[in-house]
Amino acid sequence: MVRLYRQGRTKMRRHKVFLFGTLALCVLSLLQYCKALHHMLMLRDLYTSSVNLEALGFLWRGNVHSGMKPLPGSRPSDTGLWEPGDDRGDQGNAEVERWIGHGGEDPWGKEQPDSGNVNRMTVTLPDPNGPWGELHKRSFRLRDDPTPFFARTKSGAYCFREGTEVAFLKDDSGQTVHAAREGQRKILHAQQEEPKSAHGKYAQGKRLVKCMCRQGWHGPHCGIPTMVQHSNLPTKGSLMPRMVPRRVINAININHEFDLLHARFHELADTVDLFLVCESNFTAYGNSKQLHFLRLLLNGTYNYMRHKILYVFLDHFPKGGQQNGWIADDYLRTFLSYDGMSRVQGARPDDVFLINDADEIPAREGILFLKLYNGWTEPVSIHMRKSLYGFFWRQPGTLDVHSACTVAMLFAVYDGDGISLRRRDYYSMPGFRNYQRESGHILVQWSIGSPVHYAGWHCSWCFRPEGISHKLISAQNGDFPRWGDYVEKRDLNYIKGLIQTGGWFDGSVGEYPPTDPKEPMYAPKYLLKNFPLYRYILENPYV
Repeated sequence: MVRLYRQGRTKMRRHKVFLFGTLALCVLSLLQYCKALHHMLMLRDLYTSSVNLEALGFLWRGNVHSGMKPLPGSRPSDTGLWEPGDDRGDQGNAEVERWIGHGGEDPWGKEQPDSGNVNRMTVTLPDPNGPWGELHKRSFRLRDDPTPFFARTKSGAYCFREGTEVAFLKDDSGQTVHAAREGQRKILHAQQEEPKSAHGKYAQGKRLVKCMCRQGWHGPHCGIPTMVQHSNLPTKGSLMPRMVPRRVINAININHEFDLLHARFHELADTVDLFLVCESNFTAYGNSKQLHFLRLLLNGTYNYMRHKILYVFLDHFPKGGQQNGWIADDYLRTFLSYDGMSRVQGARPDDVFLINDADEIPAREGILFLKLYNGWTEPVSIHMRKSLYGFFWRQPGTLDVHSACTVAMLFAVYDGDGISLRRRDYYSMPGFRNYQRESGHILVQWSIGSPVHYAGWHCSWCFRPEGISHKLISAQNGDFPRWGDYVEKRDLNYIKGLIQTGGWFDGSVGEYPPTDPKEPMYAPKYLLKNFPLYRYILENPYV
């Protein structure tokens, strides 16, 4: 009897443990659901007045990527996304265009979303009836890049023009054929004539079949730059050139980094198809400021790149941004992504979205690779050469920043938010598994370049002393200590001393290896070509 009683109590304890465990799981699930619901409601409140609500509505309606299908006439690429077929006449995937909006109107509707802003400031923008119109409301239609990056020989060789040198080629029998040099390096041409037979048909003579790579280029097509060849890309063996290049969208926020902006525009002029440039009439600290970039854009300073610039205007400061500067810092990139991409027309799922800070300049060759090749994984980060005050103070190591992904991943995984791309927790985001399943590939983050092969430049605090003082005053209220709060740190003579020695505001002085402007990847080529104009950041002006 006692034995049966003890067995009964043991069973009852087991049932209680099971019930308590089930209850605990239910409570945890409920908490997670409430947390997610709270996050979605915040996003809905933030953009409730948007005319493009249908385009951005998937942010809180759930993941719609699982229903995305390629349009007729398109074929799957080896990235698991889509590449336009030869019979396509449109300029983009209609499904993606439905996501990111059609543009052409005020993306925020008649009323700007307040979202609890600290303050709002009235700013005079260009006359809607003038030649420029309201730049912050315009849309931009992406077009395919017609540049003939590759050339095909009659023998079937498909070579990257820039990376191929035809000094010595091989024919079908393996014998060396000397190509005409015309006194200089000659790019492989598609129209290589073969001797004709008496019947007027091409004879089975010697044909050019091999691409000979110039220094700095690799692969069977001579289109893989050194910074990719020596990267940690796990799929190097399956890379193939595209018939139709991707379009590249580069999103950046601008304050007063105008010389570095010139360097970016010239470095990526033939690679990026659209620059989304966001400017606010508030500093990162929350004080009002002038729209200097808009003024330069209107006076013709950037006329050489005007046809590729979409101006994004942030006219308010986010709630809590003055108390917590990281809120303001994140909100800039969020607004840039949402507003900018809502006005882009014709984007395809496998186009590239690239987001940088104004002082982060990617090297042209790495971005051109993303544009021209299939087979790389995502998201993509970039190893950048780190410099302080100027390219003459090179800091140890590299800055490896998450910077790029496809448009499809931007919306399906990151909910269209650029700040989420900058972080490294993409694999824990709700849409990641669905996107990975739809693409058919295991997504692996990789970096263009390596700690010894730079793929860009990060030039921090690279201004004249007046510009550094201005940055101190404008800095967000989150990166403590906030040196702009100390009057002596803003003194121009003190700042000149820091530039001279490479010291920091806390009194420390770093150890810098010797540098030479002639070394590879010292600085963007445009700055070096205009050395006298940009001498202040190319060599130490106080030594």
